[in-house]
Amino acid sequence: MSRYRPPQPKSSPYITADGYRALEAESKALWKRRAEVTRALAAAAAEGDRSENAEYIYRKKELAGIDRRIRYLQKRLPDLTIVDHVPHNPAQIFFGAWVTLEDEQGKECCYRIVGADEIAVDPRYISLDSPMAGALLKKMSDDEVSVTTPQGERRFIVTNVSYNPVQSQPDT
Repeated sequence: MSRYRPPQPKSSPYITADGYRALEAESKALWKRRAEVTRALAAAAAEGDRSENAEYIYRKKELAGIDRRIRYLQKRLPDLTIVDHVPHNPAQIFFGAWVTLEDEQGKECCYRIVGADEIAVDPRYISLDSPMAGALLKKMSDDEVSVTTPQGERRFIVTNVSYNPVQSQPDT
């Protein structure tokens, strides 16, 4: 018997074109990997006693993980909305924007607002659903932003908004 876990709140269905292509590539790679793992699992199963066969047990767990991720991607990809255009007012912060902020100590940091499925790609990517992105949306350069963090209230000033890919930015 397992503990009940309430379902996670649904994340925003938005994704950049690069993020969507990356998820599609991951899905294709998982199907290829699944075929390899299935062959290895069949070979391990043919060795005899499965209860003490470490290779068999490992491959079963690996296959379950791959199947779980494939199922997730098959459900998630059709629901995603690709956002690949610059908004009407590029001076304002919307989805896909690169935002440079300056904190109270004068330290600069740069973030890009992306979909929840993309945040693992780059440490500078923040989810559209995050408190930081929520505070930044619709702001412009020179606006002050206040964000509640676990360490307390933090204030930032927006120093730059861009929708072009950023090559090198200050570390966060």
